[in-house]
Amino acid sequence: MNAEPASARRGILGGAFNPPHVAHLIVAHLVREALGLDEVVFVPSCVHAFKGESEASPVQRATMAELAVAGDRCLAVDRIEVQRGGTSYTVETLDALREREPGTRWHLILGQDNLSELSDWKQMERLPELAEIVVVTRGEAALKPGLPFPERCVLVRVPALDISSTVIRGRVAGGHSIRYWVSPPVEAFIREHGLYKTAPSTSD
Repeated sequence: MNAEPASARRGILGGAFNPPHVAHLIVAHLVREALGLDEVVFVPSCVHAFKGESEASPVQRATMAELAVAGDRCLAVDRIEVQRGGTSYTVETLDALREREPGTRWHLILGQDNLSELSDWKQMERLPELAEIVVVTRGEAALKPGLPFPERCVLVRVPALDISSTVIRGRVAGGHSIRYWVSPPVEAFIREHGLYKTAPSTSD
């Protein structure tokens, strides 16, 4: 009798990806290597629960994410939240992914900055039941006490990367180069569609 195949272990990295940049790619690879994951899946939000609408549409942000990971067999993009529409909630996405792929073990990748707002997330208490929680800390930062379910988190330390979507949007608005901040196809997409001509108003 043949042994049953081992279940896939996949990371899920959600966000606005407005736009996706090299730090997203670096962090995804570092987490995948640290935990031995088969793949990390980027899940662009439709409407971010805390940031609201973005200048770039959900479809544009998903397309940029796909351009960013193109050709990388370890990274993928899932449009599940864009296709669902409306405000994106992680708990709903994990429920849907587990129903769709019952054999997959999901690992929810969060930045430490996400933890301060985690108590405001929809059905936050269910998250550890749906996926292993992976907290990315930058540099020598330590996990702060008093945060939700710290005893159920896996910590992955990554180098401090001073790159953000907000800074990139600001550079575009100021007429500065974003070469090497984002992948060349993403840079071309931003310029082709005239995105981020105004100064950014939110941080992400």
